[in-house]
Amino acid sequence: MGSVQGWAEVLLIGVGATMVMDVWGFIQRRLGIPTLDYAMVGRWVGHLFKGRFSHAHIGKASPVAGERLLGWMVHYATGIAFAVLLIGVFGMSWLETPTWWPALAVGVCTVAIPFFVTQPAMGMGVAASRTPVPWVSRLRSVLTHAVFGGGLYLSAAMLQWMASH
Repeated sequence: MGSVQGWAEVLLIGVGATMVMDVWGFIQRRLGIPTLDYAMVGRWVGHLFKGRFSHAHIGKASPVAGERLLGWMVHYATGIAFAVLLIGVFGMSWLETPTWWPALAVGVCTVAIPFFVTQPAMGMGVAASRTPVPWVSRLRSVLTHAVFGGGLYLSAAMLQWMASH
């Protein structure tokens, strides 16, 4: 994956998949379903820079300058990193002939990060165990990451289609 074109494709796939995930979030919010506020991700990362990893409740932590922008930047950087993971596991050949299963598998597996890192660090407990209805929160997280996996596939398929036309 040393080629500039390969890295550019991975970057576009990560951004595209994250955008698909954001459309999913927009639809949920329009239906009245609460979604993650990326300002809280930015607040958490901002506190990481100050040496604090975990919080009892991230919403009660002191605000960080630019936290919303920082949160969105981290969100997109994470999507790109997960696209790198997909290619690292399944190889550059997947880019040439993308298929659903590897993308969906990586998308669903990435839910481990919020379950075991960010949710506990932000005060929600392991796998959202400290949220009002943990199984609903877990299901939403898994579905959102599955949508991200679908976005990985759709983004790669669109790049392939564009390259062939």
